[in-house]
Amino acid sequence: MINNIIDFSLRNRLIIGLLTLAMIAWGAYNFTILPIDAVPDITDNQVQVITVSPTLAPQEVEQFITFPVEVAMANIQDVKEIRSISRFGLSVVTIVFKDRLDSYLARQLVSEQITMAQGDIPEGYGKPEMMPITTGLGEIYQYVLEPEPGYEHLYDPMKIRTIQDWIVKRQLSGIPGIVEISSFGGFLKQYEVTIKPRTLVGMDLSITEIFDALEKNNQNSGGSYIEKGPDVYYIRTEGLVKNLDDIKNIVIKNIEDIPILIGDVAEVNLGAPPRFGAMTKDGKGEAVGGITLMLKGANTSQVIKAVKERVEIVQKTLPEGLRIHPYLDRSDLISKTIKTVRNNLIEGGLIVIFILILLLGNYRAGLIVASVIPLSMLFAFSLMNLFGVSANLMSLGAIDFGLIVDGSVIVVEGIIYQIHRSGIKGRISRHELDRNISLAGARVSKSAVFGVIIILIVYLPILAFTGIEGKMFKPMAQTVSFALLGALILSLTYVPVMASLLLGNERSLKTNFADRIVGFLEKSHKPVLQFALRNRVLFSFLVLVILLISIWKFTRMGGEFIPTLEEGDLAVQMTLQPGSSLSQSIASSTQTEKILLENFPEVIEVVSKIGTAEVPTDPMAVEDADIMIIMKPKSEWVSAGSRDELVEKMKEELSALPGVSFEFTQPIQLRFNELMTGVKSDVAVKIYGEDLDLLYNKANEAASIIQKIEGAGDVRVEQIVGLPQLVIKYKRDKIARAGLNINDINRVIRTAFAGESAGTVFEGERRFDLVVRLCEECRNNFRSIQNLRVSNPAEELIVLNQVADIEILEGPMQISRDNTSRRITIGINVRNRDVESFISEVNDKLIAQFELPAGYYITFGGQFENLQTAKRSSSIAVPIALTIILILLYFTFYSLKHALMIFTAIPLAAVGGIWALVLRGMPFSISAGVGFIALFGVAVLNGIVLISYYNQLKSEGMTDILERVLVGTRTRLRPVLMTASVAALGFVPMALSTAAGAEVQKPLATVVIGGIITSTFLTLVFLPLIYVMFDEGFKVGKGMGKKALLILLPFFLISGTLLAQDPQSSELISMEEAVKIALDNNYQLENARLDIDKAEKLRKTSFNLPPPELFLEMGQINSSLNDRYLSVSQSFSFPTIYTSRGKLNRAITDLENEKYSMTHSEVVASVMSIYSNWVLYHEQIKLVITIDSIYQDFLSAAESRFASGDINGLELIMAETKAAAIMNVYQRINTELMVAENNLRALMNTDTRYTPS
Repeated sequence: MINNIIDFSLRNRLIIGLLTLAMIAWGAYNFTILPIDAVPDITDNQVQVITVSPTLAPQEVEQFITFPVEVAMANIQDVKEIRSISRFGLSVVTIVFKDRLDSYLARQLVSEQITMAQGDIPEGYGKPEMMPITTGLGEIYQYVLEPEPGYEHLYDPMKIRTIQDWIVKRQLSGIPGIVEISSFGGFLKQYEVTIKPRTLVGMDLSITEIFDALEKNNQNSGGSYIEKGPDVYYIRTEGLVKNLDDIKNIVIKNIEDIPILIGDVAEVNLGAPPRFGAMTKDGKGEAVGGITLMLKGANTSQVIKAVKERVEIVQKTLPEGLRIHPYLDRSDLISKTIKTVRNNLIEGGLIVIFILILLLGNYRAGLIVASVIPLSMLFAFSLMNLFGVSANLMSLGAIDFGLIVDGSVIVVEGIIYQIHRSGIKGRISRHELDRNISLAGARVSKSAVFGVIIILIVYLPILAFTGIEGKMFKPMAQTVSFALLGALILSLTYVPVMASLLLGNERSLKTNFADRIVGFLEKSHKPVLQFALRNRVLFSFLVLVILLISIWKFTRMGGEFIPTLEEGDLAVQMTLQPGSSLSQSIASSTQTEKILLENFPEVIEVVSKIGTAEVPTDPMAVEDADIMIIMKPKSEWVSAGSRDELVEKMKEELSALPGVSFEFTQPIQLRFNELMTGVKSDVAVKIYGEDLDLLYNKANEAASIIQKIEGAGDVRVEQIVGLPQLVIKYKRDKIARAGLNINDINRVIRTAFAGESAGTVFEGERRFDLVVRLCEECRNNFRSIQNLRVSNPAEELIVLNQVADIEILEGPMQISRDNTSRRITIGINVRNRDVESFISEVNDKLIAQFELPAGYYITFGGQFENLQTAKRSSSIAVPIALTIILILLYFTFYSLKHALMIFTAIPLAAVGGIWALVLRGMPFSISAGVGFIALFGVAVLNGIVLISYYNQLKSEGMTDILERVLVGTRTRLRPVLMTASVAALGFVPMALSTAAGAEVQKPLATVVIGGIITSTFLTLVFLPLIYVMFDEGFKVGKGMGKKALLILLPFFLISGTLLAQDPQSSELISMEEAVKIALDNNYQLENARLDIDKAEKLRKTSFNLPPPELFLEMGQINSSLNDRYLSVSQSFSFPTIYTSRGKLNRAITDLENEKYSMTHSEVVASVMSIYSNWVLYHEQIKLVITIDSIYQDFLSAAESRFASGDINGLELIMAETKAAAIMNVYQRINTELMVAENNLRALMNTDTRYTPS
């Protein structure tokens, strides 16, 4: 069929040309509308439900709001996780759904459950609402609204905030792709009626009366209409207050026919509600700004462009002297990362073109192959747009033009070789040229097609990724697959047509520069190959040793999820002591900004966001602030050469601020971390339990251990306790006698201190709350609470401290929950070390030095969790992909022997990738893992090219195996070197780049380059050696064949990931011995024993008497010689006290014994359960090995019967499939066995390896 496609293309050049032009037009159009972003959006499919209740403490928020919402949301299907935060006046519940659920359907389901949850929330405690449908990448444009120089005196924070809310925000709303404009900072304008308690007492008034008067005297209404003759007149009343004077003139009541007005007992002014957030900038004090939130899935570049265009329009409508100044603009990062990708692709493409022309020795052939690059990319852009894949650092970062054109290289090189091989001199006729192209296609197209298909298959594991790693790396695999698919189609259609049109009708037999280069390489390669063939066992042994050393090195490399993307700007989390005021936070952030601007020339500007914004996407306390540090390009830095070095210097300068801690990260990274795990740090250690004080103490204890570990850059314990609270505890008996009820008292307190809205004041379209509260100096006075007066139904004024006790206590600052369980987090930013080894050391140290009570436990989150998830996905997907590759190789050659030979290229390719990472000091990451996956495809492709030609020579009558190997390797040296060199060198710019975003690409490029170097060398030397050994082994005798199988066996096992148990020696152990060791080594039992000893010793002291007292007196009355007085006294307690004390101590002793027995039973039960499973898995392994040997015999018999023609290929495939299935079963049981063994060793508290007896 492949040959028919090539022949059809040669016969219908016009059709192919028109289809190519159509593809170019289609691709160009899709390129112009392709969504562009810096990185993929890896935010979970989640919905956030917020409830604002400004007067509730965290305990009440959790009990009355958070819990009902969580319970309602738990009933929704496809929910993965529910997280919540309860803090003063705010509840945020995050519901994370499985990715397969549509976002809008998820919001609909949540909306339905909110209605149900609302019924369980007490009236007046707030109404749950869904957050805008945005993501971690949603904050695309952040700005401040600031006066220009010279106009500062005209605008105060309240006036600027009013302009932001009623001019800027309204005009920016409605932009396609924008779902919300969140205002931040300044003072929210209100009409405020402030009361002095003494005035109320003098006038015999209550706050309730003032509130009722305002509420009843601020409304418009109507009275239908009246008819007068032919006309009708509609009745309308105007009673809305319009200004401050109208409010002052509202009547409260008449006393002896004298009206008491609002203005007589209160001050009426413009004011602001209690604030839970603020913004400062550049050390100059408070500022006002806004954050644009983008719709999930929108085209970032287009939305930012639309926002900027609208901002220019809004700027013209602002009052004179006021401007919109952006400080975080996502388009800057997008342009930097896309520039990095573009430069890497262009440079890599030019290198590939140069190598092609150099090694092909024909610039026309080189240009034909090179032209496939832009055409395949246009094809990829079209499919990216079709499947909703955006152009970003990850989706375009893994494209290697050398890899893409591998199939075309094989086809073009085969055509040139066929033309030279034809021996025709002078001009070649069109017919003869087409015939040679068709012959060349028939010879090499199968290798090219199957090679490209195999490269496509190796990307299947990436497509199998789910969750965050899937969102990050799937676009990469999709884009590469689209480009490879386009290149494959072009290599069978476009390339043959262009070859027939452009490849020399004149052929020269002169040796060109390319021939001389290839000739030199052939001369250098031949002695090495001959040496390997003469010393087969020695060479094979050396290769095997290198492979085993590489695997050993790989297991000690450490790992991380992905390298940190350098965004260019920095984000700092500032935290003050619990209970710090907003004013103190503003002062600290202002001082921080001054220090950064004065000491670091790299800093352009600094903006701090304190507490919570109007739309609480980030529910922070007033003690917390996110400080955005806008930096100059890295090339202009003078204080440090790297980000880590600059961060350390900044931390050193900021350490002068007392009582303030700082945690450094980056803007996008901060939002991603928070939305993915609920924590803003790279790594989160989560401790779960019920008691908040105990959680906090244990978290600080763990943090002190972690802080000492190498690589712990920022260690921050979540502040969950220490919030000072004025607690008012009602005396119900006195409330009853006073004729009051708690609801009325609560309303008065809420109105007096928080402020209660008594209506609305309209200024045209603008509306502002009319609020009643005590005056500011009264609100900040403890006595104002004690002396607050409440009116009872008899209109008597009752002082609050007569019916309630008021005291200052510390309460929880924040209550965080995961899946309804309380938890505290220790946030860690890891620096100068890989995450995997860091977490491993943290885990070891915590096990050795840290102990938790029963019911409390620890988990790890953040990047480490993502890395482990990706590894688990890969451990399933990679073996499946390798199995498919093996099956394809079999169908390529219809020989399991040849398929297994080529399969050895996979572990050999991994050798170079591993050592390339080691030499560059890079840990394993998912980026590097993707590089290994891409590498396997190239390695297999080269093996196909070589083995195919060996078989072709054999079919042409070359029976001598050594001659066939030497001639075949020499002939296919050029295409093998070309495919390898273009694939490796195409990644060189990516591997060496230092531009923005290159950090993510470097591990991938490093692995591919290093792996191709070793795999190419070993393919050209080790693969011919194996080919000879297999051929001679099957022809000459069993000895050689067994030797070959022994050499290949490790490669097959490693390639299939069927890893054996740790070769470390082990001891036999029975269940009884395991229980005994666990009991001897258990720390909890040892502690329980000590507690029993303590209780026993205490019990013996139950009847202890105090020591007797001896008194000697001399000379009290007469001389000391004659006046002596000696007395002895002994004190006793009442007898029942000794009896009670004895009973108490005996009870304590019994309790400690019971605790010991319970712990003893739990340990014994756990060991026996795990030991039983361990033995079961061992027996299952033995059974699987027995079954595997049967299936291997069955497979050998099937191969023999297939070779003799007794059975067809289908039955052989079935035998191979069953054998592979048994291997998969083995791998699963082996994994469960290792888990059981590790759990047993953990219970036994030993590192010794054991085998069940």
